[in-house]
Amino acid sequence: MIRKHLDSAATSQPPLKLAVTRREAAQTLSVSPATLDRLVERGLLHPSRATRRPLFSREELERFLRETTAAI
Repeated sequence: MIRKHLDSAATSQPPLKLAVTRREAAQTLSVSPATLDRLVERGLLHPSRATRRPLFSREELERFLRETTAAI
């Protein structure tokens, strides 16, 4: 019984986050938090302001990358 519990805990992944913090969003995009702030100021990224601190949805980060990636 204990072995089964340990095996399932080792294979289970943490729940997927729907939104990330400013620092996590910067890491995801491989930019500094200051650069992320400038992207928000320029209107290129749109964080949710439903809480005290801005949160960036996965969809918003993906949209930004899709729309700003040059076709080769």
